[in-house]
Amino acid sequence: MKAIRRFSVRTVLPEPIAPLGDLASNLRWSWHPPTRDLFERIDPVRWKRVRKDPVRLLSALSPQELADLAGDQDFVGAVAEAKADLDTYLSEPRWFQAWADEVEGGAPKAIGYFSPEFGITEVLPQYSGGLGILAGDHLKTASDLGVPIVGVGLFYKTGYFKQSLNRDGWQQETYPVLDPDGLPLSLLREEDESPCVISLDLPGGRTLHAHVWRAQVGRVPLLLLDSDVPDNDEAARNITNRLYGGGGEQRLQQEMLLGIGGVRALRLWSRLTGAPTPDVYHTNEGHAGFLGVERIHELTQSAGLTFDEALEAVRAATVFTTHTPVPAGIDRFGADLVTLHFGGEQAVAGVPVEKLLELGAEDYPGGQAGIFNMAVMGLRLGQRANGVSQLHGVVSREMFDGLWPGFDDDEVPITSVTNGVHAGTWVDRKVYELADKHLGTHHMERDNAWERISEVPRDAIWSTKRELRKQLVLEARRRTRSSWAKRGASPAELGWVDDVLDPDVLTIGFARRVPTYKRLTLMLRDPARLKRLLLDEKRPIQLVIAGKSHPADETGKQLIQQMVRFADDPEIRHRIVFLPNYDIAMAQYLYPGCDVWLNNPLRPFEACGTSGMKAALNGGLNLSILDGWWDEWYDGENGWAIPTADGVEDAERRDDLEAAALYDLIENSVAPRFYDVDEAGIPQNWLSMITHTLATLGPKVLASRMVRDYTTQLYGPAARAGWSLNGSTFQGARELAAYKKKVKAAWPSVHVDHVESSGVSDSPQIGETLHVGAYVSLGDLTPEDVDVQVVHGKAQDSDDLSDVVSEPLKFVESYEGGRHLFAGDFALARTGSFGYTVRVLPQHEGLASTSELGLVANA
Repeated sequence: MKAIRRFSVRTVLPEPIAPLGDLASNLRWSWHPPTRDLFERIDPVRWKRVRKDPVRLLSALSPQELADLAGDQDFVGAVAEAKADLDTYLSEPRWFQAWADEVEGGAPKAIGYFSPEFGITEVLPQYSGGLGILAGDHLKTASDLGVPIVGVGLFYKTGYFKQSLNRDGWQQETYPVLDPDGLPLSLLREEDESPCVISLDLPGGRTLHAHVWRAQVGRVPLLLLDSDVPDNDEAARNITNRLYGGGGEQRLQQEMLLGIGGVRALRLWSRLTGAPTPDVYHTNEGHAGFLGVERIHELTQSAGLTFDEALEAVRAATVFTTHTPVPAGIDRFGADLVTLHFGGEQAVAGVPVEKLLELGAEDYPGGQAGIFNMAVMGLRLGQRANGVSQLHGVVSREMFDGLWPGFDDDEVPITSVTNGVHAGTWVDRKVYELADKHLGTHHMERDNAWERISEVPRDAIWSTKRELRKQLVLEARRRTRSSWAKRGASPAELGWVDDVLDPDVLTIGFARRVPTYKRLTLMLRDPARLKRLLLDEKRPIQLVIAGKSHPADETGKQLIQQMVRFADDPEIRHRIVFLPNYDIAMAQYLYPGCDVWLNNPLRPFEACGTSGMKAALNGGLNLSILDGWWDEWYDGENGWAIPTADGVEDAERRDDLEAAALYDLIENSVAPRFYDVDEAGIPQNWLSMITHTLATLGPKVLASRMVRDYTTQLYGPAARAGWSLNGSTFQGARELAAYKKKVKAAWPSVHVDHVESSGVSDSPQIGETLHVGAYVSLGDLTPEDVDVQVVHGKAQDSDDLSDVVSEPLKFVESYEGGRHLFAGDFALARTGSFGYTVRVLPQHEGLASTSELGLVANA
C-alpha cells in the first residue's frame, strides 16, 4: 500500500535545548566539528544511522528522549555554549569588514551569487559535480570571511541522481524524492504565514509559480526556488524536478526561473528582512544569465531608462565566471525558442526580443546563426569576466576572441581567478589534530603556520597518513559490499571483500565526473601492465576510483562499465575498486585517504579541477597532466607532471603515449619513492614532498584566497562601477550609453592616416628615444573620445608583435576634416628585433578595459 501524500512532522524541542534547532538549521555544522560532536553525543549509533544529519537525528528522537536531554544539565550547558559560539561567528567583524573600512571608494553592501547548483553538504543533494562544489565552497568561505553574499539557486525535488551498478557493471540511476520539510531548509513566508510566491509568465497564457526555500550557510543565506507548487500545472511543477534534466525547453525555463525568478527572490528577501539590495550580481556560469534581463526590465520601468541605458547600468555591476573550456559545455538554445518565451505576448517590458537575441547571438566568425548562446550573453551582460585558472583564462580568451575582433587574445577582457577549496569541509579532522598538537594551531592561514610545517615530526605525519588510509580502506570495503549486494551478490559470495585494499599499500585515487575528456579509462590502455603494477610483490599500488556519468551520456556509461569490469577481475579486485555514487560524503574519505591523486584529462580541457587541491591539503601528492590549476602551481617537488603528447593528431596514439608516460612515472618514480623507507620504516623523501606541498600549495589552494581575490579584483570594482552609473538620475548610465552609440556610429570613419618617427640613429641602441607622430582621422569624434597608442614589442619575421607594451600618445593639434595629430616619445628599452605600430581605441571612464567595445583602428 502506498501513501497518496507524505510530509515531515518537525520536532518541537523543549526550551532548555531549543537552540539545537538553530544549530541544526545552520549548515555551519557541516564544517564545524564541535557542533557535529554535540549531535553525535545525543546518540552515536543513531547519528551514524541518519548519516550524520542533525535534522533527521532530531526528528528521530522521541518526546521522552528529548525530555531526558533537556534534563541533563551538562548537555544543556553544552548546547548553550555551542549556540553562543554560533552567535559570535554570525555577528563578529571578520576579514571583509576590516577590508571594507579601508578600501578606497567603498565596498559592496551585498552581492548576489547565482548558480544552478550548490554543493554544501551531502544532506542537501543539490549538486552534480565541480561547479556545485565550487559554489558551495564559495558560500562557506564568504561566510568565514564575512563577505555579504546572498546565494541564489533552484531546489531540485530529486536532486541529480543516485548511482548504482547492475550485475554487468552498467550505471543505474535512481531519483529519490526529497522532502524539503525534512531538510535544513525554511520556507519564506509572508506576514500572514502564507508561502511567498515568485511568478513568471510562460507561453500559451501559462504562469510559472515558485516558492522560495532558504538554507542558512553560516552567515550566508541561500535562496532556492522551487516550482513544485500546487498552483502550477504538471509541466511547470516539473521544471525544477531534476538538476540538468529534461529537454531544451525545460532547461530554458529552469534558467529563466534561476535568473529572472532569482532577482525577484532577492527583492523578496530584501522586503521581508530589510537586507540591502545587492550592489553586485555574480553569474556563476551562463545558466543564470537571464538575471540581467530582469534587471534591465526593472530599470526601464522604475527609472525610465532606455534598453541601452539600462544595459550599461546592469553591465557595470555584473561579474560573469565561465567554467567551461569547450564550446560543448555551454548551454545554447534555438533563437526561435527564446523568441517564443520573450517575444510577442511574452515580451518583457523594456526588453525588445530583438535586443535580447543580439545579446546571445553568435554573430562572429565560426558562430552559428539562429543560436542563442548563454555564455556569450553572460559576457555581454557582465563588464567583468573571468576564467577559473590562469590556463583556463588563456583558453577562454581564445575561445571567445570573436567577440573582440582586432585584438590579440591576451587583450580579450577575460581575467582569471583560480579556484580554491574550503579547508573546513575537506581537510580531515586528524590532520587538524596533528597541527594542533605540534604547531599549536590548526588555523594555518590566520596564524601564518604554513611555513612551520617542517616542525611536525615526520613519524607523526606518516602515522597519521596511515590512519587516514586505513579509514578509507574500511569505508571502501563497506561501500564495495553494499554495491555488490545491489548488483545481486549474496553474502556468501562476498567474503573476499574483507581483503579489499590494504592500509600499507600505495593508494592512488581517481574520482570525478565521467565526460570523455577526463579519460577515466586512460589507465586501462595497457591492462597487462596495469595489472603488474597492482600486483607487484615489492611495490604494489592500489586504486580507488569513483565517478558519475550524465544519465544521457552513453559513452560515459560505457567507460564506467569498462572500468568496473576490469576491477571485477578476481585476480586484482583486492587492489582496485570502483565505488558508485560519488558524493561529498565519499569524497571526505577519498581525499585524505589517498597518497596520490591522479588526474589525466585531455589538455587543455580541465578548466581548473579542485579535487587535487583537496588531496594536497590532506598530505596527498598530485600525479597529473599539466592542466587547470596544476599547470599553474606544479613546481617539480609537489608531485609529478604526466608528459603530454601535444601535437599528436591521432587521438588513439596520443592516449597510448600519455598512458605509457603515466605507467612509467608510477613504476619508476612514484612507487619507488613511496617504498623507499629508512630503518624506522619511514619514507623520508616521500615525506619531504608532503611537507613541501603543504608549505607551498597550502596558502594558494584555499578558497579564502579565491574569495578575497573575487572581492578585491572583481566585486569591489564592479560595485564602484555600478555606483558611478547608478546615481539618483542614472546620469552616468545615460552618458555611457550615448557615448557608445556615438562611437559605434562614427567608428567606420576612424583610421590612422600616417605615422612619422624620428630621434633614433641608423643603428639604434638601448636608451635612445624614439619620437612618434600619428595623424588620425576621427570623423565626428573628438580627441577626448579616443586613446591613441603606440604599441611596441618584439617583432617576428612575420611582423607579428609579441611581448608588447602600449603607451599613450598625447593630442597635439587638430586640422580640417576631423584630422588630428597625436605624438609622444619613448625610450628604447629592449635589444633585438623591435617593431611598433599605432592604434586608436575608444576611451571613456565608464569602460573597464580598452578592448571592452571590441573596436580598434590599427595603422
